[in-house]
Amino acid sequence: MNITETKNERSEAVDSMFGAGAHFGLPKARRHPSVKKYLYGLKQKTDIFDLEKTELLLNQAKAFAKKLGSERKKLLFIAGKPESHRIVKNAAERINAPYCIGRWIGGSLTNFAEIKKRVNKLKKLTEDRESGSLAKYTKLERLYIDREIEKLQKMYGGLLGLGDKLPEALFVVDSRREAIAVEEAHVKKIPVISLANSDCDVSMIDYPIVANDSARKSIEYFVNEIAEAYEEGLSTAPVVVAPKTNIGSR
Repeated sequence: MNITETKNERSEAVDSMFGAGAHFGLPKARRHPSVKKYLYGLKQKTDIFDLEKTELLLNQAKAFAKKLGSERKKLLFIAGKPESHRIVKNAAERINAPYCIGRWIGGSLTNFAEIKKRVNKLKKLTEDRESGSLAKYTKLERLYIDREIEKLQKMYGGLLGLGDKLPEALFVVDSRREAIAVEEAHVKKIPVISLANSDCDVSMIDYPIVANDSARKSIEYFVNEIAEAYEEGLSTAPVVVAPKTNIGSR
């Protein structure tokens, strides 16, 4: 990609990425060797991504996300860096996908049985509060329960959408920062999509999207692209109909 190309010479996607600052990597000194083939060059000692190559990677990731949606498989969104929290939470909630923002809880995948217990506890306490079942407790006891719900919600609230099984794939913002989550996914043989900057080892990612993972506009662009692809897949998924039960029949 020639960064001096006119708007008409670039694809619409490349132009959108360029406008979001997706082409800006990190200083060359921080570059991981695995991203070299995706670079256009340097500008003031900062790596510049070849957005035409990024577009190809994005299309592959979107095709995979769409397939997941079409099969109603769970895609878990993960975002630890503060500038991505709101973006990821809004996108995931819009498509009813599970998410984890903030610090990754070690063992969320490799020790899922224990994590599931905590998620189920959050679900039960929340349901009890909404149904009025907590009225039997004293005001002080309800205060403590409210605090516990708040703490559990902050840590596990986004995982309520997982249900009783592991996700079929992850979408990670910054695979270097979320290295533990990526490693757990490898152990459990769960494929990973990741928005990855020039300091990331993209050889460890099944569907890397090599671009700026620090600027809010860039993060928002790629998160929404993956979310929309997944949602498009969901729109084509067969409707799941609960089996009828013939109570009383012989």
